[in-house]
Amino acid sequence: MATATTYILLIFFITTPFCSSSELTDESFMSMLISQSGLDFLKQLLVNNAVASITPLQLPQIEKTVKIPFLGGIHVVLSNITIYHVDVPSSYIKPGDTGIAIVASGTSCNLSMNWHFSYGTWLVPLSIADSGHASVQVEGMEIGLTLGLKIQEGVIDISLLEGGCLVKDIIIKLDGGASWLYQGMLDAFQGQIASAVENAIAKALEQGVLKLETFLEGLPKEIPVDDTASINVTLVNDPLISNNSIGLEINGLFTRTEKGKVSTVFHKNSQSLVSCTNSPKMLGILLDEAVFNSASALYYNAEFMIWTVDTLPDQAILNTAWWRYLIPQLYKKYPNDDMNLNISLSAPPVVRISPHGISATVYADLIIDVLEGGNLVPVVCISLVIRGSGSVKLVQNNLAGSLQLDDFTTQLKWSQIGKLHMYLIQPVVWTLIETVCLPYANSRLGKGFPLPIIHGFTLQNAEIVFSDSAVTVCSDVTFTDSYNYSRSLGYPSRWIQKLL
Repeated sequence: MATATTYILLIFFITTPFCSSSELTDESFMSMLISQSGLDFLKQLLVNNAVASITPLQLPQIEKTVKIPFLGGIHVVLSNITIYHVDVPSSYIKPGDTGIAIVASGTSCNLSMNWHFSYGTWLVPLSIADSGHASVQVEGMEIGLTLGLKIQEGVIDISLLEGGCLVKDIIIKLDGGASWLYQGMLDAFQGQIASAVENAIAKALEQGVLKLETFLEGLPKEIPVDDTASINVTLVNDPLISNNSIGLEINGLFTRTEKGKVSTVFHKNSQSLVSCTNSPKMLGILLDEAVFNSASALYYNAEFMIWTVDTLPDQAILNTAWWRYLIPQLYKKYPNDDMNLNISLSAPPVVRISPHGISATVYADLIIDVLEGGNLVPVVCISLVIRGSGSVKLVQNNLAGSLQLDDFTTQLKWSQIGKLHMYLIQPVVWTLIETVCLPYANSRLGKGFPLPIIHGFTLQNAEIVFSDSAVTVCSDVTFTDSYNYSRSLGYPSRWIQKLL
């Protein structure tokens, strides 16, 4: 039971830890909070899976010799003692100062076993034996464990602070042989059966925690976004445990997939942990604006945002003849020559988040190339500062977005054909941004990047809240029943089999 309990509890909210390099900051730029309603949802899942993981459970054989007047010594063997059904009508999970308490109360279980009696008496010089089956009903069990949680080297470390099982009542019913004769005698074994059940479940708790510790060491170390980037989800600082929630701080920055490096140092804004106080959601995920800026810096440094425009809906624009009234000197020097427009970022885009939403400032260079004699000749470079407003949405478990143009400014950076009248060129640039730049950017932003949610769990009825320098996703969570147990946790079944 402990195995599934602890595994589902932790895997749900820590996602996969990432081993940070020396070049990465130890600050956190993403935080996560599971509310009491989220823990209750988790509890229902973990109880169902915990029951499945411990049944059937084999108990050790019980042997005992009983002295009875006139009859002599009776040797009793209880074998093949198996817990085959567990019923948990009431349970709860509760975070506290010392860790997380998980308690199942009023639990009952059903056992089956074989019994065998053999004895000899001076009245009859022969050995007498009998055997049969028995069913056992265990009532009023209390099962619980308390886990300590802390962070070591960017991963979560768990320890079993307390764990055990207490059995209150046992009812034994014999079947086969002369069971009516031995019923009273077998009732004397209630204490030993209860002790065997308690010890077996306590051992399962301990082994489950040890297996979980080993299992966590082998989890994937990053969340991939694409071939260029991953998200560093190193856990920072110890978990923040209150009486009704569990909070985690995560590095959260985008990092190069190859080496796990971030070339720009980011500083955390003044943010508290996740707060979804106006909505009783199960889960909250807060992302500092530095997360988005680390993405823009990474793709800028990877020279990812450079593209050439050689096809437009109005293809005539890509010929100097179309520009003869806007830039006469261009047409005069290069009459009726084809053109390319090269657009590249001149600096990483800057993202700002406020209670009113997201804004972005994009710095780019627009270079006009003329195709002359089979060679591309750069003739003009225009510096652009583009300001836009953004929106975000959830696409399954990805945080996606889009950008719309608010305004922009142009400035001539250099020219091989003399000065230009920028006011004449601005409407063309506006059209270029609207028809080329924004659709390209939004096609990528629309894919989004993954939030730290394990496969099989899906965000539902999410709300997105903006605050100073951060965006928070407050959401309920559903579990996809069509997934089998291993797939629902997002890892190969052979790993789950090792864990279980």
